[in-house]
Amino acid sequence: MTVHVTPPARAEVTFQAAAVRHNWTRAEAQAIYDLPFMDLVFRAQNVHRQTFDANKIQMSRLLSIKTGGCAEDCGYCSQSAHHESGLKASRLMEVERVLSEARKAKESGATRYCMGAAWRSPKARDMDAVVAMVEGVKAMGMETCMTLGMLSNDDIGRLKHAGLDYYNHNIDTSERYYPEVIKTRTFADRLDTLARVRDAGMKVCSGGIVGMGEKPEDRVDMLVTLANLEEHPESVPINMLIAIAGTPLENAEKIGAIDFVRTIATARIMMPHSFVRLSAGRTDMSDETQALCFLAGANSIFCGETLLTADNPGEDKDSLLFAKLGLEPMELATVTPAQSLSCPA
Repeated sequence: MTVHVTPPARAEVTFQAAAVRHNWTRAEAQAIYDLPFMDLVFRAQNVHRQTFDANKIQMSRLLSIKTGGCAEDCGYCSQSAHHESGLKASRLMEVERVLSEARKAKESGATRYCMGAAWRSPKARDMDAVVAMVEGVKAMGMETCMTLGMLSNDDIGRLKHAGLDYYNHNIDTSERYYPEVIKTRTFADRLDTLARVRDAGMKVCSGGIVGMGEKPEDRVDMLVTLANLEEHPESVPINMLIAIAGTPLENAEKIGAIDFVRTIATARIMMPHSFVRLSAGRTDMSDETQALCFLAGANSIFCGETLLTADNPGEDKDSLLFAKLGLEPMELATVTPAQSLSCPA
């Protein structure tokens, strides 16, 4: 006898073109984050394929050009002078040493070179060297990115004139949870810096860190803030906290892999034309977790063995992972969102 089983009814998931919006409500974003996991990842991949080549990954390299001794008290950071992480402060690196590292990065496939200094804001005496670094990396044919803390209008003007492509200034978390992590600089301070950088005509790199003890709602609120800026950040780094001994967050409970992927997928859906960067924390992720992140719309990574002061998988491991997944690094000429790529049925 043949038994026919009728499958249970389920909600239909419908898709629209990946329109760019700046009026997301918290309820809308939370509903996306809370979708059944398979529906969420499928929707994010659909959006991703409308804008980008799903098998290409943008490669950036990040160098700490001035390490430690920072006046900020960010609870996650080993470079804060407020914490007993054991990290010694260093002076600003010499320009030629930075450029030497940039040449190596380009040879290993990086198309964007990011330089970070552990400052609350740069001092006037350091700006000549910073400008020379930007000009030197730009002359190599790579995109340039800097993260230097808060900037004066004069700093912004000099960086723009030097040819800086991107300025990185993460908002870190939701406005609600922010004071639990940082007290020396306000959430509004961060948004002000982003606005002035954007007004100067530079591109914005801004994202956050998850796994700092925040609630899922805080991750959603962080993405709503970014997606409702007048222009979406061109790059949105999503970092998984690396808990460092001696910092206030050294015992923070790790975020689960599925929740992390949910954050990536929601970012992709809400900011369809942005590069969503799988950033810090990859050394603690399995190949399978990283593959899910790429499937959910992450299309940028930091290559190399270090991220500022933290470990990173390195080129050999990334090459093996890319080979397994059939992924390829983007060429610089293609590091712009494609228009209306068709999505296979």
